[in-house]
Amino acid sequence: MMNITLKQMRYFEALARSGHFGRAAEDCAITQPALSMQIKELEETLGTPLFERGPRQIRLTDFGEVFGQRVRGILRAVDELEDLARASGEMLTGRLRIGVIPTIAPYLLPSLIGRLTRLYPGLELNLRETVTPKLLRELAEGRLDTAIVALPVSEPALTEVALYTEQFVLVRPAEDADKPVPNHARLREMRLLLLEEGHCFRDQALSFCRQSSARPRELLDGSSLATLVQMVGAGIGVTLIPEMAVPVETRSAPVSIARFHDPQPARTIGMVWRRTTPLARQLERIAAVVREAGTALRAEGGLPATTGSPGLHPPAPAERAVASGGDI
Repeated sequence: MMNITLKQMRYFEALARSGHFGRAAEDCAITQPALSMQIKELEETLGTPLFERGPRQIRLTDFGEVFGQRVRGILRAVDELEDLARASGEMLTGRLRIGVIPTIAPYLLPSLIGRLTRLYPGLELNLRETVTPKLLRELAEGRLDTAIVALPVSEPALTEVALYTEQFVLVRPAEDADKPVPNHARLREMRLLLLEEGHCFRDQALSFCRQSSARPRELLDGSSLATLVQMVGAGIGVTLIPEMAVPVETRSAPVSIARFHDPQPARTIGMVWRRTTPLARQLERIAAVVREAGTALRAEGGLPATTGSPGLHPPAPAERAVASGGDI
């Protein structure tokens, strides 16, 4: 009878996911030699190699690919057994693995973490920040319990819970604060700075401009909203950011902020989790806390309400000037 341990399967899964012994060992909180020894013992037990080892890269063998599919299913089932035990209690305790997209994480998490730790002192939060496709994949594989993303994601295996809606605002150089606010047609003619491919916020911004893709010579990609705002401050172009990002990203850049005229570009923030998770009831309570944190952030943002006509709102302080104006 083969003696394969759960620990070996978790080490195998980490190595298969990262493709690197050092990173896998770090993820598993063990030394690289210890990880290598466990993988070697697992291969000896199975009687066949699981990995092809090259000088710079390792990859799964054909058998390793098949083995990996079974291992992920077993680990997911084990995790769900643990979740089932946790779900039987009234208080949510233990590990909770939450994924968050990068255009939400820096702004929502500080407030959210404080609220969750006060309400659930026995909760151990494991946070993961990456783009939506990766979060959905890790959620499906059982490596995350839930994710905070922009909806909809339209995955039949996932439950979606809408939490709140936030608008996008226009960021442009400070000297443009008194200019009319462009409509989507005029915005298409401007040098629009967007996040790089893979970010859903990029697609949402392009959708507002009614473009299916951006023209390369008129576009500069950034890896974060902070980079985009600093580029605007340098006079390179204009960009869109979600309103929750305004207080953080505009405090050190010479830019002005303007709301668009109705209908304003917006996104719905929500939480998703597997329909099969035993933690659904507890995750609904977590979702309520996320909704409170997000709503509070919007209230604290200091932006005026929807613009209607030029001069509707008084100018804000110079470092966070808020412009409104006629459509062009």
